[in-house]
Amino acid sequence: MAQMRVKASVYRGGTSRGVFFHSDDLPKEEEEQHRIFLNVLDSVNNNQINGLGSGTSHTSKVVVMSPPNDESVHMNYTFYQIGIEHDHVDAHGTCGNLMGAVGAYVVDEGYVDLPEGATSVEVRVFNTNINRVIAMTVPVEDGEYAVVGDYDMAGVKQKGGRIEVKMMHPGGSKLGATMPLGPVHSLKVGDETYEVSVVDIVNPFVYVRAKDLGLTTERLLSDLREDRPLIEKLEEIRLAASIASGLTKTMEEALDSQTIPKIALVHEPITYTNSKGDVTNASDIVIYSKMVSMQKIHRTYAGSGLYNLAAASSLKGTIVEQLAHSIEGELIPIGHPEGRAEVRLQMNASRDDVVYVGLDRTARRIMKGEVYVPNDQ
Repeated sequence: MAQMRVKASVYRGGTSRGVFFHSDDLPKEEEEQHRIFLNVLDSVNNNQINGLGSGTSHTSKVVVMSPPNDESVHMNYTFYQIGIEHDHVDAHGTCGNLMGAVGAYVVDEGYVDLPEGATSVEVRVFNTNINRVIAMTVPVEDGEYAVVGDYDMAGVKQKGGRIEVKMMHPGGSKLGATMPLGPVHSLKVGDETYEVSVVDIVNPFVYVRAKDLGLTTERLLSDLREDRPLIEKLEEIRLAASIASGLTKTMEEALDSQTIPKIALVHEPITYTNSKGDVTNASDIVIYSKMVSMQKIHRTYAGSGLYNLAAASSLKGTIVEQLAHSIEGELIPIGHPEGRAEVRLQMNASRDDVVYVGLDRTARRIMKGEVYVPNDQ
């Protein structure tokens, strides 16, 4: 046969989409697994026309589900970011948005027992990328995730069933400390120096003030996706921060680690018209931010970024905390290009670490079947 067939499902989780496999349906050899991932998404064409991707970092993703190593969780899973126009499979970081889809998968595929008449169920999974347990409350109906619901999530026009995602003690999974360079670090980039905050919550993020790159409020709110000089400068800062934080040791390693650290521009709260045409008021958010993923301005905000940004807005002394408006309670409202997202957050008493972060997502199983993979590519 010219093509092999592999069992798979496609899920949307939050504002991301990914192809889900079970480890039992994949070859044992890592190289062959990666070949399948690259072909299924299409890592060759920039629009991924020959696969299930769609030319964006938030839709070029793979999740592999596997049996648990610990009885305290229902399943293990590993996340992979797939390159666009280059053969790159990256498992360094994780995806906060697809966590909700993982919970839906566990329910849909019957890996959690559902009491008779249950309207929700607790799902626990272990994410091998960051070695953390993710706990979720998943709504159920007729033995599956309840797709239809009344939760309105920024970035998806259809309402859905609210999946409550929660991660305990999320700090330092990659760098060994929540703020490995302290709250603020003066970073040398070529002949210039930038103040940055490196925060390791879920995924490591590098924060830089928008104004430090000469961005006025009006410019920040404009479409920056074609501003190559800005994106290239942010990439230089990201690479330098990767080495300074100890995530990578050399420039070659930093260039190879495209998914982490991620980098984001931050600005004090502003009133703006989001990409859906609705007005988000400065009084309704604590911070405004745009993030970059794989050298592209994200059209919304990564789920892992929302976790991280909420934490950074409360971690004492960070650039984000300096710009953020204070707020009472555990719900932290974040402003991003597509609107507003609320993150649940609990800090420790000294405000230098995070007890837990939580985020509500929706998900949907889009298809389940078989994908075809050319045997000679």
